[in-house]
Amino acid sequence: MAINEKMHAMPVQDPKVRARNFNEVALGYTHEVALEEAKRCLHCKNRPCVEGCPVNISIPDFISCLKQDDIEGAYEVINKSSSLPAVCGRVCPQETQCESRCTMGIKFEPVGIGRLERFVADWHNENCKKAPKKVTSNGHKVAIIGSGPSGLTCAGDLVKAGFEVTVYEALHTPGGVLVYGIPEFRLPKTIVAKEVNTLKELGVAFVTNAVIGKTLTIDELFEQGNEAVFIGSGAGLPNFMGIPGESFKGVYSANEFLTRSNLMKAFRDKCDTPIMKGGKVVVVGGGNVAMDAARTALRLGAEKVYIVYRRSMTELPARREEVEHAEEEGIEFHLLRTPVEILGYNNPDNPRDERNGFVTGCKVMKMELGEPDAKGRRRPVPVEGSEYVLDCDTVVIAIGTSPNPLIKNTTKGLEVNPHGGIIVTEDGLTSRKNVYAGGDAVTGAATVISAMGAGKVAARSIIEAFK
Repeated sequence: MAINEKMHAMPVQDPKVRARNFNEVALGYTHEVALEEAKRCLHCKNRPCVEGCPVNISIPDFISCLKQDDIEGAYEVINKSSSLPAVCGRVCPQETQCESRCTMGIKFEPVGIGRLERFVADWHNENCKKAPKKVTSNGHKVAIIGSGPSGLTCAGDLVKAGFEVTVYEALHTPGGVLVYGIPEFRLPKTIVAKEVNTLKELGVAFVTNAVIGKTLTIDELFEQGNEAVFIGSGAGLPNFMGIPGESFKGVYSANEFLTRSNLMKAFRDKCDTPIMKGGKVVVVGGGNVAMDAARTALRLGAEKVYIVYRRSMTELPARREEVEHAEEEGIEFHLLRTPVEILGYNNPDNPRDERNGFVTGCKVMKMELGEPDAKGRRRPVPVEGSEYVLDCDTVVIAIGTSPNPLIKNTTKGLEVNPHGGIIVTEDGLTSRKNVYAGGDAVTGAATVISAMGAGKVAARSIIEAFK
């Protein structure tokens, strides 16, 4: 039988249409295409794809079930390792993880593992309405701080092992970065809500509007009868550049910009959440968050969106698919450029001029790639005298985030590194007894799947500790 050398393409909305709506861009495989893509799997004995998965999904086994058209069986295989399959199938960087290890990829294109995972999870969510079976309690209570990917994963593994789990979320909706950070067109919020609801049906309790370190402290969580605490509070403290003009009206961190749109629904016409719409927008950064911010700005009505990144396209850290989608939608990339000043309107003759204090432009400088830095990437070097101005009304800074210091400052004996990340052992244990941590609260901003992997590590350690 001839091998299909190429991965089956993912059907998507037309770029001109999707650039002005918030509907999901990728439309998903049909049943027929999913079965055809599954047939490309070679079922290698050494299973290199599993080694490339941070949560160790038994990839050949779920694909084997799918080949036999046993879609629910495929879901059950995935669900043993992942509490968020419909999420992972959409936002995980499979191209640098499981798919990068795929044996098919040595000569041909790798198997579309992520696309198959999405198909299986979506099929299950649409066709299987029976609530999952609860596990008998083992009598141990655990508190989870944060309902992002690491917290949800840790909660899922613990409740399946019989623990009584309560998840504390600072915002009004569970999901963490999955609901406030990732746009609807990439990850529909109904998908996140379904995954959260599955955990609720398993017995996980959720407490929203609970800011740990303010509403409750970690010490108080122990006083309430919890025997262990997992910190999965993410990295919600935005980084800025420290250049002139960052205080002008119309300058946002990507965190604020995306939260206003995603969680506070500023994209809806009848919503009164304030956000800058229309005009010209500059987004600073080259990661997935920068792509999300730029594509959101376009959908909010921007007439022009620029991405400014200080290295070249080769070094751009965002997923290649997201970059391609941004280019197709008409977003303009200014590479090897860095902002040096944000310009604003000022009319000294009329202090009451409503335009005073608003962004009017972003001055950028050209860069060249010099010697490699500590991470092996060539360091950008300024080209003197190369400045020019991009006319704009909004600037979004998407250059990373750091862990919020609130938990550290209210928890005695919790050690952190110079960047504010909580220090943990390889088992996820912090310097405090029975306090574990994982995800962005430890590493700083990283991927959804790496945070999930950290949640699994901590859950495994807690399970072992209370056997």
